[in-house]
Amino acid sequence: MNTPLGSPGAGLGSSAAPAAAYDQGLRKYLLGIYRTMALGLGVTGIVALIVASTPGLYQPIFNTPLKWLVILAPLAFVLFFSFRVEHMSVATARIGFYAFSAVMGLSLASIFLVFTGTSIALAFFSAAALFATMCLCGYTTTVDLSRWSTFLMVGLVGLIVASLINLFLASDTLQFAVSIIGVLVFTALTAWDSQRLKSQYVAYAGTQSLEKLAVLGALSLYLDLINLFQLLLNLTGERQRA
Repeated sequence: MNTPLGSPGAGLGSSAAPAAAYDQGLRKYLLGIYRTMALGLGVTGIVALIVASTPGLYQPIFNTPLKWLVILAPLAFVLFFSFRVEHMSVATARIGFYAFSAVMGLSLASIFLVFTGTSIALAFFSAAALFATMCLCGYTTTVDLSRWSTFLMVGLVGLIVASLINLFLASDTLQFAVSIIGVLVFTALTAWDSQRLKSQYVAYAGTQSLEKLAVLGALSLYLDLINLFQLLLNLTGERQRA
């Protein structure tokens, strides 16, 4: 949801006390979002490692047609969650986010069977560094990034469609193009999402809607980082030798 950008003290008065209260509230709001996102990443990592290290779990999944259900489940989950979150309580929304994180972990378990541990770690820390940099840029910039929102959403839809098509084509050239464009799109999305969350606090501070928006914000940032990680891994990852 895009909301108009405003000055940090908009609607909160111009004295030092309201400004300090705003700063404290904004920090608490954003830290809560990043904490929720980090917990989701932890759930994803634990599930992925457990599945990848247990032949009795990954063989019936990734060596059978069941793998298609596992691969497509996160996308279906995100769509369902996004449309239904308005009808959920905050507690249910949080549980839904962590459930999605577990499903994503199941899907990502396959990377441990394909890529070396070193290349996985390198791709993750590279993605995390890029993610943190763009979050800081989005938070501090005075440029209204929402003007790029339509372009970014079109790019995101195009990436999803191309990725789904390549599941069946298995084209290295298309995968390379998707990875390059995807890194650019999700880098920009990270900055935009960071600014958008700040704007939402200005617009919804003190309302119950803010808590649900925080869960959706954690989901958005989680997806930005996870996608950056997967795209960088596809570009730079070293595959395990058979």
